[in-house]
Amino acid sequence: MSNVAFIGLGVMGYPMAGYISKAGHNVTVYNRTAAKADKWVAEFKGSKADTPAKAAEGADFVFTCVGNDNDLSDVTIGKDGIYNTIKKGAIHIDNTTASAEIAKRLYKSSKAHGWGFLDAPVSGGQAGAENGALTVMIGGEQTDFDKAKDIIDCYSKKMKLLGGAGNGQLAKMVNQICIAGLVQGLSEAINFGKKAGLDMEEVIEVISKGAAQSWQMENRYKTMIDDQFEFGFAVDWMRKDLKIAMDEAKNNGSQLPITEVVDKYYGEVQEMGGNRWDTSSLIRRLSK
Repeated sequence: MSNVAFIGLGVMGYPMAGYISKAGHNVTVYNRTAAKADKWVAEFKGSKADTPAKAAEGADFVFTCVGNDNDLSDVTIGKDGIYNTIKKGAIHIDNTTASAEIAKRLYKSSKAHGWGFLDAPVSGGQAGAENGALTVMIGGEQTDFDKAKDIIDCYSKKMKLLGGAGNGQLAKMVNQICIAGLVQGLSEAINFGKKAGLDMEEVIEVISKGAAQSWQMENRYKTMIDDQFEFGFAVDWMRKDLKIAMDEAKNNGSQLPITEVVDKYYGEVQEMGGNRWDTSSLIRRLSK
């Protein structure tokens, strides 16, 4: 069993850290809102620290799962960041959805100072985190991956090393680009069917067994039909992720015309007050 630090106990990090603890590892957590760390310690076996740096002291593996590049920079290279105390030979596993640029910077810093780094964003949403069934897209070195894969397995159903540092983040961008188009297509289809007078539950029951099937269809069609949007990844976070992808597209010369349109639609959802609605709320702007 290993000494583990887990930084960031949001809707994803909280259960992820819990699965690592339940696997028998010695987990120390840090969260910006201390009450969340207190709640975690009361629920799982482990301890809390007052700063990221304190949490990382003596840890074999240090996980971060925070909001964005700025948050990640703060908890790593900031005044009280983990890079002030992380020991040589440890592995930093970053589950944040962030830019490939910051992943590459943290990798270089880690290698220069003697510890490993993996950018390892996840997919599967809150339900995937709570069920310990996340998909993990990983960038970094094979040796670091080999050391960390068993502990990442505590909260994942699928993981894969996809190349060098930053490739995990690039793969997550691909994932979010796919989701954006799928959710918009599903929104249009359900709205169309309802206006055509179809029983959309019966329609989805049939077409979900054919070529139109997707995770979004299987897991979100009922709540979309019922106009309920409190079941998944929030619009605010999706727009953050899509911006990362669109910025990267400018760097590599790719075109994202559908993604840009869907991002604009999510902006309209935000204007409707849907910042914390889940991503399937795209359908609501079609019937407003």
